Order: sequence, then C-alpha cells, then structure tokens
Amino acid sequence: MPSRPRRWVSPLRRLYDWVLSWAETRWGPAALAALAFSESVIFPIPPDPLLMALALGKPKHSYRFALIATASSVAGGVCGYALGYWLWHSVSHWFFAYVPGFTPENFAYVQVKYEENAFLAIFAAAFTPIPYKVFTIASGVFETGLGVLVLASVLGRGLRFFAVAALLNRLGPKAKEFIDRYFNWLTLLFFLLLALGFLLIRKFL
Repeated sequence: MPSRPRRWVSPLRRLYDWVLSWAETRWGPAALAALAFSESVIFPIPPDPLLMALALGKPKHSYRFALIATASSVAGGVCGYALGYWLWHSVSHWFFAYVPGFTPENFAYVQVKYEENAFLAIFAAAFTPIPYKVFTIASGVFETGLGVLVLASVLGRGLRFFAVAALLNRLGPKAKEFIDRYFNWLTLLFFLLLALGFLLIRKFL
C-alpha cells in the first residue's frame, strides 16, 4: 500500500510548533522569558503563542506568565536600546539583510515618528503586531530617553500580555483548538494587521 504523501508544513508553522513544545516541559516559564527577551531584539516569533499555551495548561498561573513575558520583553527592549546606542553602525547592515521588519525605509520613518512623539510610537509598537524590535533598537540609535522606552514598553507590553492571559482565562482550551485549526489564516491575518499597523502609524502618529 503506497504511503501517503507528507503534507507540506511551512517553516513558520514548524517554528510555531517548536515554540509551543516548550509549554510541555518544566522549562516553559524560562523558555517564555527567553522568547520574550529575544523577540524584543531579533527573534521573529512573538511570545504570545507560548504564553497562551502555558496559560491554557495552568490557568491559575496565567497572570504570572503574563508578568514574566512583560518583564522579559521590557528587559529585551533595554538590550535592544543598548545595541542601537552602542553598536548600530557596526551591525545595521546585518539587521537590514536578515531580520524581518528591518528596512532602511521603515527605520527612516521610525526616526520621523520618534521626533514627533517617541512615547506614543513605542507604545503602539509594544501593544500591536508592529515589530517592537525595530522601535527598541531605534530608541538607542536616535538616543530617545531610556525612561521613555521603559515606561511605554511596560504599559504597551503589559496591556497586551495581560489581555491575552485574561482572554484565555475566559475562553479556555477552545482558544488553542481554534489557533491550531486556522493557523494559516491567522498567519495571514497577522501580517495584514502588521501592514495595517504601519498604515495607522503613518496616518495618526
């Protein structure tokens, strides 16, 4: 009997599944902290999927997981700030070539937004699908006050991650089933929201 052809799985789906696999180990909270930290600097997958998986596995600890994600993400933002402040001229070509969300055009536009309202620009990036890493590094490059970055990040990331935790407390396992079933469509929706986020920044910020 001929074997069934393997269903093609996108690299993004493989990466998503790998991220979720950490939720099944005792290292889940540590993995969440590492993911939230690295996503603020370079990693392409946001910490939300792992936060959701951990919250679904242990609903009583969902807000603790949200706190871990928030604190680690803001710490990563500070690291991104330092990278932008001290090393950007040495590593900028690598980021533009290999890191999603980094383009010279986006970076030039972020500079304009920072000059107009740095706090609101950082908050929007922290709360929405806009690549937060672009704004953390830009904060250092454009020498935005570190306090502005931290405050805007705490508010934006905190609202985002605690909202996820609260939603999962209400919806339960059905949320994960929905994500697994409609992952490809949700991925498309994510990128559409990403594009919309940039359009909204261009119009209103």
